[in-house]
Amino acid sequence: MKLYELKAIAKRLNDFTFISRARRIEDNTIEIMFDKSKSYFFNMTRGHSFVYKADSQRPLQGYNAPFDTLLHSLLSGSKLIAVEVPNNDRILRFTIAPKSSYKDKIIYLQLEFTGKNTNAILIDDNEIIIEALRHIDSDSSFRVIRPGMELLAIPPFERTEESREIDYIDTYLEKIYTEVQAKKLLELKKQKLSVTAKKSKKLEQLLDKLPNAESLAEQAKLANNYGNLILANLYQIKPYDTKLKAFDFEGKEITIKLPKNMKVNRISDHFFNLAKRAKSKAKNVHIEEENLQSKKDFYDNIYYALERAKEPYELELLVPKRAKSQRKKEKLREGELFWIEDYKVLVGRNSNENQKLLEIAKANDLWMHIRDVPSSHVIIRTDKQNLPDSVIQAAAKLCVDFSVKNPGDYEVDYTKRKFVKVQEGSNVLYNKYDTIRVTKEGVEIRI
Repeated sequence: MKLYELKAIAKRLNDFTFISRARRIEDNTIEIMFDKSKSYFFNMTRGHSFVYKADSQRPLQGYNAPFDTLLHSLLSGSKLIAVEVPNNDRILRFTIAPKSSYKDKIIYLQLEFTGKNTNAILIDDNEIIIEALRHIDSDSSFRVIRPGMELLAIPPFERTEESREIDYIDTYLEKIYTEVQAKKLLELKKQKLSVTAKKSKKLEQLLDKLPNAESLAEQAKLANNYGNLILANLYQIKPYDTKLKAFDFEGKEITIKLPKNMKVNRISDHFFNLAKRAKSKAKNVHIEEENLQSKKDFYDNIYYALERAKEPYELELLVPKRAKSQRKKEKLREGELFWIEDYKVLVGRNSNENQKLLEIAKANDLWMHIRDVPSSHVIIRTDKQNLPDSVIQAAAKLCVDFSVKNPGDYEVDYTKRKFVKVQEGSNVLYNKYDTIRVTKEGVEIRI
């Protein structure tokens, strides 16, 4: 951050009188809303910090670290006394009177835009650290940043940068947001598309490797003939033989390669078992093909939805970043698993998976489906809690994105699982339901 930028930001923020809300919306980004309507965002990424202005944004996940709890409790609803740039340095310092205080109390939020040591620090009126976005130990810096420690001053820094006036700082910060958002969206989209394309490609390769029913039937017939020929010529086979030369039932000479380390009287069973497996696989190979194809279609749907996504939030919803440690063990054998604001959302990729999700859903889980259209079933794990409208809306969009290819308005019905009655397979009847309308713009999904 440039000094003249920080000064212009401090001047603008002094126009406000109180802080409505303060929270983290990304790992390194803090949103502070002033006077109930104006949101400013402070990206505290090490070596690449900046400030921007935009409409209030939904957090990518729930943040519940001690810093987040204190940031919310101390700043939300507080009186803003002053915002300054102390000692003309790379710092924005907020002087705040918390709403929750039972008596007059002053605290500070210090945002330090200092390269690798960029940080957000809550401090009391005695300059003692309450909590910080990042804790820093003595082996990393002479300024130890930990709760209960005194906050030492940043060493003086001689600035040689240019200085200029910014006439309309809000417009300036909104432009930063537009530029950063476009770059971030492009980079994130490229990454998510690559991950999704690899999954689709892997399924395509598995499909290509699937044998067809005709070749499997031929394999079964051949193995069965081998088994009968082994029985007919059992007396000729010695324990150390690796192959059998004989005549088939049509009088043609044939050589059969024998399995290793197998008793002679078990060799015919080996070939009969191969025939049985090949026959069974030939009968069911279409099921495996349909299963792989439905999964590939699902990832193709995600790919096209990613291409049309306009916000990073949409990208993270469709292809979440690497799971948190507590989620690493979360696996779903049937269907696809998503997380929306820390709520587990299960999506069926075909009729069989829809049926499985209905079986594993709990009575108070929320079930949803597009009205009058064959679609994915979506289950939201509620743990008996009331779901936020934003979660229902996002899950309904997933339901539409993964189920239909044509643009238009769709009605997604949702109700508790206990009100859904399974008729046959994944066909259901349901009552006591609500409906949410989802608009699909353009051809986002191709199936």
